[in-house]
Amino acid sequence: MTAGVPLHFNALSKRFGDVAAVKDLTFTVEPGRVTGFLGPNGAGKTTTMRMLLGLVTPTAGTATFDGIAYRDLPSPMTTVGAALEAASFHPGRSAFNHLAVYARAAAIPLEAARVALERVGLAEYGSRRVGGYSLGMRQRLGLAFALLGDPGVLVLDEPVNGLDPEGIKWTRGFLRHMADEGRTVMVSSHLLSEVAQSVDEVVVITHGELAHTGPLSSLDMTETREVLVDGPDRGSLQNALTEAGYLVSELRSGLLVSGAEASDVGHVAFAAGVELSALSQKRSGLEDSFLALVGEGGSL
Repeated sequence: MTAGVPLHFNALSKRFGDVAAVKDLTFTVEPGRVTGFLGPNGAGKTTTMRMLLGLVTPTAGTATFDGIAYRDLPSPMTTVGAALEAASFHPGRSAFNHLAVYARAAAIPLEAARVALERVGLAEYGSRRVGGYSLGMRQRLGLAFALLGDPGVLVLDEPVNGLDPEGIKWTRGFLRHMADEGRTVMVSSHLLSEVAQSVDEVVVITHGELAHTGPLSSLDMTETREVLVDGPDRGSLQNALTEAGYLVSELRSGLLVSGAEASDVGHVAFAAGVELSALSQKRSGLEDSFLALVGEGGSL
């Protein structure tokens, strides 16, 4: 395995005509860590990664592997493995043959294809045609391609997009294992909740600009519990909740009960004989901190 190296983004910018897709990005991704590259759809994440991999020419600034541009790497596939966007596979070709084509082109031993399939749990399906693969298996094959040269750097764009809970859990473990081996792991996502259990560092961008960088713990991870409740006799409902020891705030849409569970609020209302017309649980925490950073008030 090639040792992981830091990825340096220095005043990186990209314009497409009048559109500034990426604006003056400066940050570093360190080896031995899983770095989440986060932002809403359209924030400039994929464009930034494509500039790092030499697929898009920056308008200004640089993106390098420890100071070396991708085009100047002596052995790109043994330095960096990438899986950008949805991988494309020939449906009639087996997984092994798919990897073998690229191995031959890069003068990598064919045994590397077998090893890569084993690392992602596809060894027993290597001879099966890719056209019969599930989405999760295709995602793993994309990761196998990224591992073909046993690189020290992994750059992955939305690797858990569309996966079921089992696939997401497996991918989290995979990312953690890669970083524990000393590799540099950069993984993009538009949802912090999807990668929060696997990342060590976060780089958040919005509208092409850097919004935040630091360890995951630098984001507010405190979860708060609130209940929105209402009824025809709002005054009696508020009195019952206050007498039960809850902090209650009156809103135009109802009563906001702090530090409560919906089931407990419902029980207080039932015991007091107060009719309810609305009862919903609200939770805030890590994802809300992320949404505040990117200036989004709703789902991404």
